[in-house]
Amino acid sequence: MGEHVLEFPKDFFWGTATSSHQVEGGNTNNWSQWENIPGKIRNNDKSGNACGWWESMEVDLSLMKQMNHNTHRMSIEWSRIEPEEGKFNEAAIQRYKEMIRSLKDVGIEPMVTLHHFTNPIWLENKGAWTNEASIQYFKRYVTYVVEHLGDDVRLWCTINEPEVYAVEGHMLCYYPPGKFSLALYFSTTINLLSAHLAAYEVIKAKNYAAQVGIVKNYQLFDPLDENSFFDKLLAKFLDRYFNRIVIDPFVFGKFTFPLPYRKEEIARLKGKTDFFGLNYYTRWRVKATLGSPATMLANIFNITPGAQVSDITKDGNPYGEIYPEGIYRAIKIVSAINKPIYITETGLPDADDSRRPRFLLTHLRQVHKAIKEGFDVRGIYHWSLTDNFEWADGWALRFGLVAFDQNTGERKMRASGKLFCEIVKAGAITQDMVKQYAPDMLSSYFE
Repeated sequence: MGEHVLEFPKDFFWGTATSSHQVEGGNTNNWSQWENIPGKIRNNDKSGNACGWWESMEVDLSLMKQMNHNTHRMSIEWSRIEPEEGKFNEAAIQRYKEMIRSLKDVGIEPMVTLHHFTNPIWLENKGAWTNEASIQYFKRYVTYVVEHLGDDVRLWCTINEPEVYAVEGHMLCYYPPGKFSLALYFSTTINLLSAHLAAYEVIKAKNYAAQVGIVKNYQLFDPLDENSFFDKLLAKFLDRYFNRIVIDPFVFGKFTFPLPYRKEEIARLKGKTDFFGLNYYTRWRVKATLGSPATMLANIFNITPGAQVSDITKDGNPYGEIYPEGIYRAIKIVSAINKPIYITETGLPDADDSRRPRFLLTHLRQVHKAIKEGFDVRGIYHWSLTDNFEWADGWALRFGLVAFDQNTGERKMRASGKLFCEIVKAGAITQDMVKQYAPDMLSSYFE
C-alpha cells in the first residue's frame, strides 16, 4: 500500500461502543431515579429519550454500516429484563434479540455487556453491590439472558469498569448511592469481581466456545513531581488500589498487596477471562497533599503543565489531558494477563471536534506500535458512535463521531467520523489521511 502507511491486521475489529441507559431512552426503573434528584446531574439534565434506541436503532445502525464497522459493543439493561425481583420481561429480551440480530444481519459482530453501571431499583433498595447477595441476583439475571441470547452472541463482557462504578458511588459520589466510604469501595469492587466469575461460569457452561471478558478502565497515575518521593508513593498506591485490584486476581489468583477479602474466591479468578477489555481515556498527574479526604482527592486530578486537554466536566476541570502514549503503556501492562486485548472504549469529549481527528491518529498509531511489537490487540471500539447521555455530566460532554441533537434527534457526521470511516475502510492510516486531518504531524507521523 505504499511506504507511508500503518496497516492493521486484516481481521481487526473496528467499531464503536454504547451502553443501554445512555442510548436507549425510556428507562425509568434504574439510574434515572438518580437523575431526578436536583443537582446530581449537570444542568439537571435527564436521559429522557436518549438516542431513541429502544424504539428504533435503525438510523444509527445505518451509520455503522456507512462507516464500514464490522463490530459494535452494546449493553443489556438489567432493569428492563428483570423489572421486579424474580420477574422477567419476555418483551424486553425479545427486543434485545431483535437489536442483536439487526447487527448480525448487516455483518456487524455484537459484543454484549451484561452490566454497564445501571441496576434495577429493587436491587438498589437492597444495597446494590455493597450487598454480597447481589452476586447471586446477577447470576440469575445472566442465566436468563444467556438462555435467550446465547446463540446470537459470541463476545460477552460481564462487568464494565467495576472499579469506576465503585469510585463514582463511594469516593467521588457522582453516581448512586453517593455515599463516601473507602470500605464500601473495596467491598463493592470485590463483589463485582465475584459477579464476573459467576457470569463467566454461567456463560461457559451454556456455550464453551463463547468468549467472555471483563472490562477495565486502565487509569494511569503518574507523579506530578517526578522527583517527589511522596508523589511517586501516591501514584503507586492509586495504581494498586484502582488498577491492580482488578488485574492481579486474573494474573496471580490473589492480590499482591494487603486486601483481606474472600481469598478462596479471588483465587478462582486466575485465568478466568478469555479476553481483556481495555478502556483508556487519559492519565492523571498526582500530588500528595495532607488534609481532608476531599482535599486529597482534589489533588489526584492534575494535568501535565502545557498538555492539550479535552472539554470541561461538571466539576469545572478538564475531562483529562490528551496523552496518546498512555494507550500503549496500558496495553503493555494489561498484557500480563496473557489474553487477547480488545480496546473496548477510547475517546474524548470534544464538542467542536477540533481535537478528535488528531486524537484518533495519535492513539491509533500507538495501538499499531503495540501490535507491531507482538501484543495481541484484536480490535478497537471508539466511545462513542453518537453523542449520548454522559451520566453526571448529562448532555454536556460530547464524545460522538456523530453529533447528536437530543432535542430534535438530528445526527450529523463530524470530521472525526469521516476520518474513522476512511481508516476502517482502508484498514490502515495513510499519508493522505494525516495530510488532510493533521497536516502539521505529517513530517513526523510515520517515523
